[in-house]
Amino acid sequence: MNDEKIPFNPLQNVPLLIVISGPAGVGKDTVIERMKERQLPFHFVVTATTRPPRAGEVHGVDYFFLSSDEFAEMIEKDELLEYAIVYNDYKGIPKEQVRRALHSGKDVVMRIDVQGAATIREKFPESLLIFLTTSSEEELVNRLRARKSETPEGLNLRIAMARQELKRVYEFDYVVVNHDDRLDEAVDVIQSIITAEHHRTRPRKAIM
Repeated sequence: MNDEKIPFNPLQNVPLLIVISGPAGVGKDTVIERMKERQLPFHFVVTATTRPPRAGEVHGVDYFFLSSDEFAEMIEKDELLEYAIVYNDYKGIPKEQVRRALHSGKDVVMRIDVQGAATIREKFPESLLIFLTTSSEEELVNRLRARKSETPEGLNLRIAMARQELKRVYEFDYVVVNHDDRLDEAVDVIQSIITAEHHRTRPRKAIM
């Protein structure tokens, strides 16, 4: 019987493919921005989208803002890890950007909706999925209403989708609550999760 084991290397540092997801209104963008402000040694993936930029957003920093034809070309060339229609606009993760970052040894952080997170888990079972949420469904609804950036019909759609997405929390590895006025606490928890994952005796290996 061959009982040979792979030698344990405590210095091995395998880069992680990290997904931060959750319904609209939980603060995914805000959490990512605070992680960047802390200058954490991660590669933060820039998502491609066909939606127009909002005030203050910068192409190549917040998103890659593409025309529908440009996005279609990326789909045809198989240049996206995943993509989906999100509230009538396309969003997707550029494949080469992620590949380069992983090969450089950096942890890769992706901000993706719940539907996209499921696609990533299917393609890369060793990815690390973190579900960001609020302390209650009521708080989430209040945040969505406070945005005042939707038509009444659009707001109702977002609320309905958010309620359905909350039910999918058990598809994720971890859940982090982003309480009102406690942003740093949520970021601290995410950092702790990532640190703990790097101390696994059997590290996750997202191979591309």
